[in-house]
Amino acid sequence: MMTCGPVLSFFRCLLRRKIVTPDSLEDSKLCRCLSTVDLIALGVGSTLGAGVYVLAGEVAKADSGPSIVVSFLIAALASVMAGLCYAEFGARVPKTGSAYLYTYVTVGELWAFITGWNLILSYVIGTSSVARAWSGTFDELLGKQIGYFFKTYFRMNYPGLAEYPDFFAVCLILLLAGLLSFGVKESAWVNKIFTAVNILVLLFVMTSGFVKGDLNNWKKSEEFLINYTVYIKNLSSSENVTSAFGVGGFMPYGFTGTLAGAATCFYAFIGFDCIATTGEEVKNPQKAIPIGIVASLLVCFMAYFGVSAALTLMMPYYLIDEKSPLPVAFEYVGWGPAKYLVAVGSLCALSTSLLGSMFPLPRILFAMARDGLLFRFLAKVSKRQSPVPATLTAGLIAALMAFLFDLKALVDMMSIGTLLAYSLVAACVLILRYQPSLHYEQPKYSEKEDLAKSEGECTSDSQMNMLPGHSFSLQALINPSSLPNEQSATMVNFLVGLLAFLVCGLSILTTYGVHFLANLELWSIGLLAVLFILFVAIILVIWRQPQSQQKVAFMVPLLPFLPSLSILVNVYLMVQLSGETWIRFSIWMALGFLIYFAYGIRHSVEGHPKEEEEDDDEDSCSEKSETPVKIKNHVEDPNENENASECARFISDERTSEC
Repeated sequence: MMTCGPVLSFFRCLLRRKIVTPDSLEDSKLCRCLSTVDLIALGVGSTLGAGVYVLAGEVAKADSGPSIVVSFLIAALASVMAGLCYAEFGARVPKTGSAYLYTYVTVGELWAFITGWNLILSYVIGTSSVARAWSGTFDELLGKQIGYFFKTYFRMNYPGLAEYPDFFAVCLILLLAGLLSFGVKESAWVNKIFTAVNILVLLFVMTSGFVKGDLNNWKKSEEFLINYTVYIKNLSSSENVTSAFGVGGFMPYGFTGTLAGAATCFYAFIGFDCIATTGEEVKNPQKAIPIGIVASLLVCFMAYFGVSAALTLMMPYYLIDEKSPLPVAFEYVGWGPAKYLVAVGSLCALSTSLLGSMFPLPRILFAMARDGLLFRFLAKVSKRQSPVPATLTAGLIAALMAFLFDLKALVDMMSIGTLLAYSLVAACVLILRYQPSLHYEQPKYSEKEDLAKSEGECTSDSQMNMLPGHSFSLQALINPSSLPNEQSATMVNFLVGLLAFLVCGLSILTTYGVHFLANLELWSIGLLAVLFILFVAIILVIWRQPQSQQKVAFMVPLLPFLPSLSILVNVYLMVQLSGETWIRFSIWMALGFLIYFAYGIRHSVEGHPKEEEEDDDEDSCSEKSETPVKIKNHVEDPNENENASECARFISDERTSEC
């Protein structure tokens, strides 16, 4: 008779979750030396890049007009929903790994690898593209002499490759990799200096806008815009002429234009997630990480709001230069020399953005290598408690990308990785908050033990709770018990998965079926109504389920509504990306699965718990707790298990190891 043992064992390997104990939360090979201010500066520097000097002009002229300030407000609210989910996990699991780790402890190893692999792609492309942008900006200040020299002597005429190899960008990345290898504290100081200069320049821009600005630029009439259209097109009459710049006023392109601008502005707030990778390098991470994420998003919103308001007050939105909006705006108001200050701020913003892209990359590599999903040499640390092998490897890969490739076609792939991570973290918050006991310490199994115990079995009481242990009823769904149990937790797991499918359906329909919806075709309207009603119904059913009563330093408010809306926004933006981007993404994922199934699944630490403990004993650089770690068995007293889980959720703020 054929057995299901090997198949069950294989699926258990894919769904096994990372076990985080109180001791592992406290002990770290990395140096705990970052403060809350360091995290805020890191988040602001990473998020508030050179886009603040360019993006406002592009969106104001093409989509939003003066209502770009509302576009940034909507984008900030959408970003805050993702940021709050990261903040809760940062308080729950203050370890290095960001979304990769959060996914690992909640939904299992395969999803964790997918998340981590995509974060690596996002950070590599981000680092390379920002380095090339820094090189290009510096070249502009020198009259494009560097670019002319390399185009003349090192031109590369191959499809997919850059016009010429960017040696300057390579040197910049390798210099930054050396700085990060030297120590995180020194890197944080450099970041704070550049971020401070950037903020001062932006304050000057905002002050200038309110001093030299004219409120009439927000009140242009449609008649005026029609006359201006006639003027620039050299028409003889204004009869039957439509304005090329909207209807005027605060929202010249209507509220739809403001929303379209908000979709573009959303990407301006990407970058705060680098704070979540510092869990083992910050003092008191359970409070510092949530504060750092929320505060950095608030500072970035105020900067984007102020700069866009100043720009559209200084200059009518239809005259804004899309490539160099601020220098042209200063020329317009008669403050031409201010453009040099803008150039300095732009270089500082690019520097902090480059550091913000480069900083989390080696930490993701380090976390995945420590868990055995990537090659173990990447998990080694130096005497200064810095992940030097991971940092240098990340630097070399990013430098190679910046040296050879034309990254404009690859930048959209960054968005897939980041938006997928945002979506999974929001889903993990939904799942985790409805579990009967919020503990991560569970029985460990090796693959051999799993296989032996599964022989001859076709069903199993999986540790992953993938199969319901009780029969479901409508009464239990509408009027559940006051405390969460296995039945309610399994129901929420199923509903979150169903919610994800509905969100995908809604996003695809509203993106590719918008023509049918605009024509009011019955099938499209009916399908949209059904999907929307089911979406709302599932959220309400999840809301009715009992939540865990355990508290942590920060918790997402308005559950399950905020995480659900965050998933909807992120998936919708992912669907907007082109088919070519998804094909490139599929190739990257195929390479990742090759590494995972050839190496990661066999070397995963969660499949070899004894080896992990031995490695920790050999490699540990910090003092260990004298209390032996207890390994739980299958059969335990329920009260003892509950008490242990309560202890596992909280860490003493006093015990932090500093270099």
